[in-house]
Amino acid sequence: MPAQDLIRATACAVVDKLRAGEVTPLDLLDVLEKRIAEVDGQVNALPTLCFDRARTSAKALMQKPIAERGLLAGLPVPIKDLTDVAGVLNTQGSPIFRDNIPSRSDLLVEHLEGNGAVVYAKSNTPEFGAGANTFNEVFGATLNPWDTSKSAAGSSGGAAAALATGTAWLAHGTDMGGSLRSPASFCGVVGMRPSIGRVAHTPKFGIDRNLTQQGPMARNVEDLALLLDAMSGDYADDPLSLPAPATSFLSAARSGSKPRRIAHSPDLGVTPVDPEVKAITRKAAERLAEAGAIVEEAHPDWREAHECFHVLRAFDFAITKANLLRTKRDLLKPEVIWNIEEGLKLTVETHERALAQRVAMTARAVEFFKTYDLLLVPTTIVPPFPVENRYVAECAGKRFDNYIEWLGIVYAITLACCPALSLPCGFTESGLPVGVQIVGAPRSDAQVIAGAKVLEDILGLRGTTPIDPKMKR
Repeated sequence: MPAQDLIRATACAVVDKLRAGEVTPLDLLDVLEKRIAEVDGQVNALPTLCFDRARTSAKALMQKPIAERGLLAGLPVPIKDLTDVAGVLNTQGSPIFRDNIPSRSDLLVEHLEGNGAVVYAKSNTPEFGAGANTFNEVFGATLNPWDTSKSAAGSSGGAAAALATGTAWLAHGTDMGGSLRSPASFCGVVGMRPSIGRVAHTPKFGIDRNLTQQGPMARNVEDLALLLDAMSGDYADDPLSLPAPATSFLSAARSGSKPRRIAHSPDLGVTPVDPEVKAITRKAAERLAEAGAIVEEAHPDWREAHECFHVLRAFDFAITKANLLRTKRDLLKPEVIWNIEEGLKLTVETHERALAQRVAMTARAVEFFKTYDLLLVPTTIVPPFPVENRYVAECAGKRFDNYIEWLGIVYAITLACCPALSLPCGFTESGLPVGVQIVGAPRSDAQVIAGAKVLEDILGLRGTTPIDPKMKR
């Protein structure tokens, strides 16, 4: 198959070719290396490459019979530059770690490689994943392939831009306040924050840190489901990890299972939303009626989301980065300093209140999903914005108090422990992608994926990526 056809092929189709012996993992690495040389200089999605390591891994994998090469069978996958890969630079987007080369991979990477993934690159991220715009002092900014004057969002912006430009078939990301979902929306790809524990990882700083989850990104729902299958599984090293389900997520994507009753909310009652984004996502939700679903405007009561997330995020920054503030303050970006200092100001009473709010929000979500199969809501409150803007400071006439408040539409769902998938659902008049979140009850990952595939089929936008990067005039 010509290289260009391979670049455009789905991950599922490429894995089928690997299993049939029609291509080898080494062939795919050659194709990717050439494609990266052609386009990545325009978007800066994959600043760290490790093709020598990848070819060594691929050759070792090829010594096994094809049937024993795991779910991904040798498919190359980039890892976000927050997660350790043994022998590969892991900067976390920070000058503090610009020379950091870990000796052991994160459990997530070990598990993926055991399932046939070949790691060939690290994808760009903002410093410590902080902020939904991917730029840092080590590698610079990642640009949006649909318009290189725009942000790719963050913090998994490098992963999203790589998928959109054809320098990855699948990609790993992480998500606390929309870090998988927002870049997927801005770059016209698919990203999913799974349920807590669905993807095992190496615990750091605390066993019960669960605001952030690891998850899959892809160009379509079936490919994303394949990667989630390869990521899933329980390990004693991560005591909160869940067993892989008896039925695969790829099977769920292909099941044709249709949601019966859908809730749609333009704003979750917690944030302003750009009118054009609101209209595009509402139209997408309404089209589920074509599948026979009842579609109603409703959402859980998550009014505490801003206060709760502000506190819990600040606490997380304090326990993970207070020592960096004490010893490397001059190397931290202002937003990170602010977040750590907010955490250090917290009292036990404030933290207690935030934890109680999260429990209440989750309970209301569980009750809500007894009535509705899925909830649809915009992924981001604005279309892709100019990359030089550090964050969204204002929307629909409302000015935000800090650099994270504009993300309320995603972090409310994080707080309620719900799985959520961002699916491309349309384009603005200027041709920029817009995503819709498909949200389910805790641990309803398969139902979310099945519903997303139904909507993906109705909307007919699958196949709009990969694209060559461009700047709109």
